[in-house]
Order: sequence, then C-alpha cells, then structure tokens
Amino acid sequence: MTDATSDASCYHCGLPIPADVDLAVTINDVPQTMCCLGCQAVAQSIVDNGLADYYRSRDALPESPRDALPAILDQVALFDHAEFQKSFVKALGEHEREASLLLEGITCSACIWLNEQHIGKLPGVVAVDINYTTRRARVRWDERQIRLSAILQAVAAIGYRAYPYDAARNEEITRKERRQAMWRLWVAGFGMMQVMMYAYPVYIANGEMSVDIETLMRWASLVLTVLVVFYSSAPFFRNAWRDLKLWRVGMDVPVALGVGGAFVASCWATVQGGGEVYFDSVTMFVFFLLGGRYLEMTARQKALSVTEALTKLLPAFAQKLAQFPQARETEQVLVADLAVGNHVLVRPGEIIPVDGVVVEGSSSADESLLTGESRPVAKLPGDAVTGGTINAESPLVVRVEQVGEATRLSAIIALMERAAMEKPRIVELADRIAAYFVAVLLLVAAGTALGWYLVDPSKALWITVSVLVVTCPCALSLATPIALTVAAGSLARDGLLVTRGHAIETLARATHFVFDKTGTLTSGQMRLIDVLCLRTDVSRERCLALAAALEQASEHPLAQALRTAQAGVDLPPVSEAVSVPGQGIAGEIAGQMYRIGRPAYALAESGQQLPPAAEAWLESGDTVVLLADAAGALALFRIGDELRPEARGLIDRLRAYGKEVVLLTGDAPAVAAWVAAALGIRTVHAGVTPDGKHACVSELQAAGAVVAMVGDGVNDAPVLALAQVSIAMGGGAQLARTQADFVLLSENLAHLQHGLQRAALTLVVIRQNLWWSFAYNIVALPAAIAGYVTPWMAGIGMSLSSLLVVLNSLRIQRLEVD
Repeated sequence: MTDATSDASCYHCGLPIPADVDLAVTINDVPQTMCCLGCQAVAQSIVDNGLADYYRSRDALPESPRDALPAILDQVALFDHAEFQKSFVKALGEHEREASLLLEGITCSACIWLNEQHIGKLPGVVAVDINYTTRRARVRWDERQIRLSAILQAVAAIGYRAYPYDAARNEEITRKERRQAMWRLWVAGFGMMQVMMYAYPVYIANGEMSVDIETLMRWASLVLTVLVVFYSSAPFFRNAWRDLKLWRVGMDVPVALGVGGAFVASCWATVQGGGEVYFDSVTMFVFFLLGGRYLEMTARQKALSVTEALTKLLPAFAQKLAQFPQARETEQVLVADLAVGNHVLVRPGEIIPVDGVVVEGSSSADESLLTGESRPVAKLPGDAVTGGTINAESPLVVRVEQVGEATRLSAIIALMERAAMEKPRIVELADRIAAYFVAVLLLVAAGTALGWYLVDPSKALWITVSVLVVTCPCALSLATPIALTVAAGSLARDGLLVTRGHAIETLARATHFVFDKTGTLTSGQMRLIDVLCLRTDVSRERCLALAAALEQASEHPLAQALRTAQAGVDLPPVSEAVSVPGQGIAGEIAGQMYRIGRPAYALAESGQQLPPAAEAWLESGDTVVLLADAAGALALFRIGDELRPEARGLIDRLRAYGKEVVLLTGDAPAVAAWVAAALGIRTVHAGVTPDGKHACVSELQAAGAVVAMVGDGVNDAPVLALAQVSIAMGGGAQLARTQADFVLLSENLAHLQHGLQRAALTLVVIRQNLWWSFAYNIVALPAAIAGYVTPWMAGIGMSLSSLLVVLNSLRIQRLEVD
C-alpha cells in the first residue's frame, strides 16, 4: 500500500510530496516545500553555502540525491587508493592533485554552474573546470586539506554522480542519448503513419462518411497521438516549461505551444463530436522535427568524435623490458605504471604506448590521426616516437621519455577541450538574435490568432499553430555552431589543431600572413647545403670525409651537419685533435695536419689567402667553414637552415588567394633576402628584435590588416599573442604550453594551406546558413500568417530548414583540398 500524496511537488527534486510530510526550506526568503529529509538537507546545504541562485538559473531538475548517493558511497573508500587513482589522477606538486572525472546528471548550463560553485567552495579545492559538451570535469585539490572521496560525496550531495573519466563510459552515455532519440523518433513515425491511415479516408470521403465511422477514426487517432505527444514530444514540453519558469523563451516554447494547442483543440473536438481535428498534423510535425534533430545530433557527435578517438588511442598495457639490454624477457604492465627511463617492446601493428626514443630496431610509424600525415614516418635508433601512433613494420625497443599527462597526445587533447569550451562571438550573437526572435514570434502568433479569430474563427487555431511552428529559429541557432564543430574536427584530421573558439572564423578573414623564418619556413636544423672544392688534387668526397672526421668529437650544430652529410661512410682516424672555441678544430689525419673552421683560423698555418671564387660564398648569408691543410685551402662548406620543401607551394597559394605575405625574422639581412628570394616573398623585415616584431605587427593592424602570425611558438610568443590569429608549429614539449590559436601538429606547411581552404569554406557555409535561415523565416512567416501553410507543412518546413543547415555544414568534411 502506498502513501497518499498531495498535489504539491518538491521544490528541489520535483517529486510529489506525501500527504503526511510537512518539510520546508527558506530559499530566497520564500519557504519552499520538500518531499523528504534528504531533499531538505541538500536544499539547506545549497542555501547555507551561498548557492541559492542555483534555483533561479537551473533549467532542469537534478537527479535525486536518494538515487545518487548510494552509488558513490558504496565505493567511496576506493577512490582514495593511490593504485586506483593512477589512471585518472596526476600529481602537480608534492601535495596538489588533479583528477579527470566524468559527471552524470548534467542537463543544462545551470548544472555546470552549480557544480563548479559547490565544488570550488570546498576547503582544499584549488580549481574546478567542467566541459558541458564532453561532461568532463577537471578538479584540482590539496591532499592535506581534502580527499577525493570527500569531493565525490559533495558532488553526490547535490544530486549528481562523478566517476573517473572513462571514454567508454562517455561513449555509453552518448549511445544512450542516441537510443532514446531513436525510440522517440520511431514512436512518432509509427504514430504518424497510423494516424494518416485513419485521416486519409475521412479526407477522400469529402463529408460522405457516416458519423459513427468518422468518430471511430477520430478516437483511434487520439489514442495514437497521445503516445506521440506524451512520449516523443515530451522533451519539448519539459524544456518549454523550464524556460517559462525562468521567465525566458527558448526555441522549444513555440514548438510546445503549437503541438499542445493543436492537440488540446483536437481532443476537445473529438470529445464534443464536432469541429476540426489536427492529429495528423501534430504527429507529422513531431516526426519531422525529431528526425531533423536526430540527424543534427548524429552529425554533431560525429564531428566531436575526433577528441574521443584521441582519448582511446593509448593502450592500457605495455610490454616492459625490465632487464634491457642484458635480458629480453617482457612482462605485461599497465601503461600508467611505466616510468621515464623504462624500456618497452612495441611489436608490428601495436600502438606505441608512450612518448619515447627508439633504441633498437627500424620501422615506420602511422601518425595520421595525430598529425594528418598519411604516409608512414621512418623510425630509426635515436628517432623520437609519439604515444598513440602505430608501429607499422618491425619490432622496436623504445626508451620511455614522457608518460601520462606529459605526453604529446595528452597535450593535444587538452588543447582541443579548451577550444570546445570557448564560444565564439558569432555564436553568442546568433544565440541572442534567436532569443529575441522567439519573443517576437510569440507576439506575432498572438496577433495572428486574434486577427483570424475576428475574421474566420474556424481557421484561427491551425493558422496560429503554423505560425508558431514554421518560423521556430532552430536553423538560425544551428547555423554557426554546427559549421564550426564540423570544421574543427576536419582540421584536426588535417593536422591543424584548433585551440581557440574564434580561430577558424579569423583565419578565413586574415589579410596578411606573417612568417617567422627559423623553425617555420625552415626546418630549424642545420644542413650541409653545398661544397666548393678549391683544389683539383683532392676530390669532393675526400674533402667531406676529412671534414666529418675532424668534427667527430664536436657537439656544435655545424659539426653535426657535416657528420650527417657523411652518415654511413667510414671516416679516417684523427689524432692530436685540438678544438679552439669559436674558431675551429685542428687534427692529424694520415700523418698530415688539417684545420677546419673560420677561414682566418683554417689558413693561419699555411699563410695562404682565399681564392677569388670563395668570396661570393662568404657573402651568401649562410654559415661557411673552410677546410685547409699545410698547403692552403681545400674546400668551403656552406651550411644553413634547410627550407621546408612545401614552403614555396604555400607562399604561392597565399598570393594566389590575394593574401599579403611578410617575412619577419631576427636573422641577418643577407640570410633573410636569400630565403625571401627562394620563396617569392616580397616584403621582408630582417634583423628584427622581439620588440621590433611586436611593433611591426602592430603597424599592420593599425593600417587595418587582419594578421595571421605563423611562428615556432618559442621565441615568437609575444607576437603570436598580438596577432588576430596565430599558428604555432607543433613540435615537442612546446605544444603543451603554446598559447597559439592553431597548432600545426604535422609541421607540414601544406596542411596550413588545407586549413585555410577549410576555414574559407567554413565562413562561406556559415554565411549561407545564416542567409538561408533569415530568408526562410522572411518568406515562411507571411505565408503562414496568410493561411497558405498548414501545420504539417510547417513541421516539414521547419525540419527541412534545420536539416539543410546541417547537411550544408557537412560539406566542410567532404572538401577535397589540394
């Protein structure tokens, strides 16, 4: 036997209040009734902690704490174990910890606000950040003041659930939402088909059907429409009621009014046995609207799947070589248990579990998901490998260099999450316009209802419903965010990571592209560019071998360039080698003394002068070293920073797009002039200090330029921050600390060209979406007011307008870049 209940509902959880319960909490100076001691305790806790504004801003009821608390409390001690925390907690200091959690029960932005405020006020909690899109929460706390279990209990106390972040669990929630949406769509579709089967005979009978049969058809339609209205369209009514309680009008308000009004009027006509019924229009409208929203949800989840795919790249286990190199036995360990300096064996086809360095073996790695580079990248001893990439060919032994949150993959995921949490200005503007549009729409609908009631009362209801439905601004609200979401995912697959919300739009509008030289247009590594032999009695190959042999013991970048040029070649032994810092190296090879270094140093022993042919080389702007023996100069070696092979193609394409290209470098004018000539750059600023770079970009902006700055992210941080949009090369540890708007993960400048093409298309798509949304409403509204649009036509029109926006945005994914 159940307890009797009153008509009142709990202010906190919304459940009915038993008739014999008399509990209340004063919230915002007004006593509010509660259904049980649990809700009373939670509500009082919210008020006592100064969070009563939650009840003003929430737009959905939280999960009841009676359901949430046991699931956490049963396992609460487990969360404080260090072993259990390894997979989702990282140490930021001696006592500071950060956990990555997954929140359940999040239904709106007010839930985010409440959790951030509630958790942030706990003693010992340093910071809390929650992403509404992914439901991920990052909580940082001081272990000396609070335990993780206490934080989870605090979350449960206000009606939510927190778990260690798990991509599989997040995927399960996504599947649940998709399954529920599919069921609602199926019920609406089934109801629509059946109702149409009953409505069609009435239409074609043209008044000749008997009253009994027509009444039977109406009642059958009513039964089926009840399922559609109270199940399939339940979210519309719930969201509309939420909005109205908060004294605001969202997009579900006109939908709920239209569906509800038509349904109630049809029920009244059925009960009275006379008047028009609109069951077919109601079911058809709900079906088309749910269909459009389901496709939109699927497209959005697909676009957001890039981040989730990255989180699942790293394997859970690794094959550790505990006694390497003395022994080759492997043991399977958790990746979280690996430490810097450990060695792991990665077999062909396996995912590399950590960031590290190859110490044995040769193979290639598939880095396409991280960098967008489709071709496998060769991996030899000494080469760096990235966790999450796939070993394609042969076994590799890798020394662990970075684990956990310090890996490059973790940095990429963190930057993508930061971009997802930012809302660009254009999206905020569209949201504000949509909110005002809905308010105006309701006033227009009210005026339409009054006008048609005075002119022809029989048409007032269905025309008003059509007005409410046909111009609901779903397409307007979708126009920008769906395009940006699709573009961000596509750019990530191209190797260009979006880290700021405004970046795509600004990149498309950029008028000036300003490039740093070293590490951007060039590889940032010294390479042997050319050799000039000065004597006929010694070959080019012999000169190279002598130079590389003399430089064997040097760690200077120039020495490394010469040794790299002779990699795999047997070098002659050197004796009595002497290094003079800043000048060069001298040594004996096969009984003869040689010198290499600055020309003055190399020729000091012989007293000879450089031949005239060498003068042009010394003025080239590159670094030139001289090899000499006792008889004089043997060869000149020109060593410089190698241009990236795709740089010329990018510059040519930018100029073809009408963009201004500027080279801004701190290098010598001669070097800058050579690079500019090789790449076809006309505007060059050389020998510029960091302050000078800042001033140069400021001057361009003062003249009205929209500047896109491309740099390596190390020395260019100030000017990258100044530019309207910035692109940083994505190499190494700098990725984790970059403040750029984009990160070029692959360091392939061709991918920047692809990104510019997608960004330009994205801006075109956004404009098309907005123009279509406005044009559709401008045309549809007068037609609906005039009575030319029936409710079912309104439902189709509204759904198709939203669907068109989504399909148009998906064109960004299908763009064939060149």
